[in-house]
Amino acid sequence: MEPVLIVLVVLVVVAFIALIKTIQVIPQASAAIVERFGRYTRTLNAGLNIVVPFIDRVRNRIDLREQVVPFPPQPVITQDNLVVNIDTVIYYQVTDPRAATYEVASYIQAIEQLTVTTLRNIIGSMDLESTLTSREVINAGLRGVLDEATGKWGIRVNRVELKAIEPPTSIQDSMEKQMRADRDKRAAILTAEGQRQAQILKAEGEKQADVLRAEGEAQAAVLRADGEAAAIRTVFEAIHDGDADQKLLAYQYLQTLPELAKGDSNKLWIIPSEVGDALKGLGGAFGGLTGNGGANGGAVAAPSVPPAAPAATQVPLDPAAGPRPVDTEKGAARPRVDPAREYRKIDPE
Repeated sequence: MEPVLIVLVVLVVVAFIALIKTIQVIPQASAAIVERFGRYTRTLNAGLNIVVPFIDRVRNRIDLREQVVPFPPQPVITQDNLVVNIDTVIYYQVTDPRAATYEVASYIQAIEQLTVTTLRNIIGSMDLESTLTSREVINAGLRGVLDEATGKWGIRVNRVELKAIEPPTSIQDSMEKQMRADRDKRAAILTAEGQRQAQILKAEGEKQADVLRAEGEAQAAVLRADGEAAAIRTVFEAIHDGDADQKLLAYQYLQTLPELAKGDSNKLWIIPSEVGDALKGLGGAFGGLTGNGGANGGAVAAPSVPPAAPAATQVPLDPAAGPRPVDTEKGAARPRVDPAREYRKIDPE
């Protein structure tokens, strides 16, 4: 019984293993390559699949999703003989599991080496400045070469990105100095342009202010002259309408004379010749006014001016000296004074 039991157990185990190998469950977005006696038979897609146990063998499972593979920095020489390190990132997807399995031994390594060689070809024809500013051109050229080469491998390269481009340290320092100098230059230019614009605007503002001020002064002068002309015209018309005579003009002259004498610096002032005539007319007017007043009893006569005091005479102190000689020279009789004699002053009052 024991040998039979052992055989039964062995058969059960073999059947279980065969069942496991017969049923193959493939996840979504995956594929599996099936070989029968070492030869490709078919590709298993996602879901439940049945294979012949111990005859069919699943070689490998391939992920059909888009993959991202970063490659380490690669030294590349530019056209101007500068070594730069370039990091690349490849986005690819397996479109044909059979070709990806049988057309290339390791498609990841093949893509990496192809990327390095293509970068060296592209960067070798460009200088450093073009390399730093032409990433899109480099990406487009690299992607075109990779698509053409990996198409027969069942691989589709979706994107190629340059992760970093690192020039030598000395070149980086020089580039930083150049960039700093360019920025300082642009800042100085912008500052100078700002100052220039400010000065221009300020000059234009001052010009407009001067023009407006001059126009205002001109209008004020015109208005002032018009006012003075109107005032003179009004006064002139009033004088003519009132039929002013010489007496009124003489009175106006007398009112104007104090204004002429105002001021501490007035040492000499000139009276026009017409003032004398006006004063004569005014004197005549006052004289006529006085005479008429005495006759009519309505005016008061001007007070009489007291006669001037007689000039002081000098007589000799000695009465016995007799009369003094009289000097009749220059047409005027006046007493002659003897300097040798002493005289005393006599008040006529």
